[in-house]
Amino acid sequence: MSILAAFGHSLRLARAGFVFAREGAFVGVDPMLLPPVARLPLALANLIAKRNVEGLSGLSRAIDRLGPSYVKLGQFLSTRPDIVGTKVAIELESLQDRVAPMSREMAVGIIEASFGAKIGTLFASFEEPVAAASIAQVHRASVRTDEGEKAVAVKVLRAGVERRFARDLADMFFAARLAERTGPEVRRLRPVQVVDTLARSVRMEMDFRLEAAAASEFAENSREDPEIRAPAVDWDRTTREVMTMEWIDGVPLADPERLAALGFDPKELARALIQSFLRHALRDGFFHADMHQGNFFVDENGRIVAVDFGIMGRLGRKERRFLAEILFGFIRRDYQRVAEVHFEAGYVPHVHRVEDFAQAIRAIGEPIHSRTADQISMAKLLTLLFDITALFDMTTRVELVMLQKTMVVVEGVARKLDPQLNMWSTSEPVVGAWIAENLGPRERIEDIARNFSSVAGFLAEAPRRLEEFANLLDASARIQSEFSPANRRRAERVAMWAAVLLLFLIALYLWRL
Repeated sequence: MSILAAFGHSLRLARAGFVFAREGAFVGVDPMLLPPVARLPLALANLIAKRNVEGLSGLSRAIDRLGPSYVKLGQFLSTRPDIVGTKVAIELESLQDRVAPMSREMAVGIIEASFGAKIGTLFASFEEPVAAASIAQVHRASVRTDEGEKAVAVKVLRAGVERRFARDLADMFFAARLAERTGPEVRRLRPVQVVDTLARSVRMEMDFRLEAAAASEFAENSREDPEIRAPAVDWDRTTREVMTMEWIDGVPLADPERLAALGFDPKELARALIQSFLRHALRDGFFHADMHQGNFFVDENGRIVAVDFGIMGRLGRKERRFLAEILFGFIRRDYQRVAEVHFEAGYVPHVHRVEDFAQAIRAIGEPIHSRTADQISMAKLLTLLFDITALFDMTTRVELVMLQKTMVVVEGVARKLDPQLNMWSTSEPVVGAWIAENLGPRERIEDIARNFSSVAGFLAEAPRRLEEFANLLDASARIQSEFSPANRRRAERVAMWAAVLLLFLIALYLWRL
């Protein structure tokens, strides 16, 4: 990196640091929790802070002032309470990714350049923007069909957004690399990896073909679900910079009074939202990971409609089984089984005892069952869970952290519809049904069949691999003939141990199956 580039990064980061300090983002931070090198800068930052400010609210104000890239960073960190802590993560959820929209004319220019066609050949009408965020803005439009004109939503990438994000992300990488040099405690948080994950997420969000694919997959998975759906994608009018989808005329979940006035039952909608989320996570392994109330509407048929598929979560089969058994264990208060699942999944090192971990899990679960539904705090539950994961040296699993965070958000949305909602009793029918279907005798037989299939495939390849190994030994023997007797004996011993190692690896592979 050139000296000039480093100087530019430093100037922009200094400005960002001043904004954070001035808004009081560091007020309340305990200096004893920081490495010694950071304590003097913290004291100086608090000297210039505005009076009568609270640290967490100051953090949100500072991020809003610094612009779209930092808002995205804050929103991303709100999904990682394992890094920033649960309280900070909840505060960062309040960040509103809203900016002044670009003009209709500028949006039209981007669309025409993307398609290589005039706007009139693509849409029968194209209106002013109805919503604007840091990466894109949405317009209402209409298209001609055999049945007449149909309303659509057109999402357009903002002009110059890629250049702005590239510059700010370069600054963040520079700061992350510097931070990792300060000590092992900071390196443990992997700031460079965090910024890299954010950069990849932003790049994906800037390619609307990928978001359209996520919406299409979500719609396909929920085709038979009676309570939730996704808008249809218009692939003929979707490119990297433009995405066109079905226009949704509905009432936002954020307005329970209006929903009730129209005859919809908010309590039933809350139940449907929770159970649909769990169904997608367990059944499909693919769930909406940005489930704030602005992304969900209720259509005229009372069906919940999800929008904005820029952030999605995926779970493999192992993670889905882990999730189901953990939830079911908490529901049934079977803490021993919850602990055993953690060990079976390999999330807790075997240097710890299952019984000790079960005791720690009980400390989390029992307060849930001793309180009424409206007193149960998922945020507090997650705080305890992260404390325990650190105590037992658990490795952070990003996909599970995102899932846990999404559960907190979706519970919050559901609670606004039904303040008495009990997350656990609402979850039980879906989780219990999944366990009965997927962890019963039939599924265990299918697991055995899959394992035998893997073994058969491995054994089918074994003769060819052994023949290749034998040919390699023959070639080695020919070379050995040119060696002295001592060198030949040494080569023979090497070949023998190589064969033993190969057989050991084969045995290990079969045992792991």
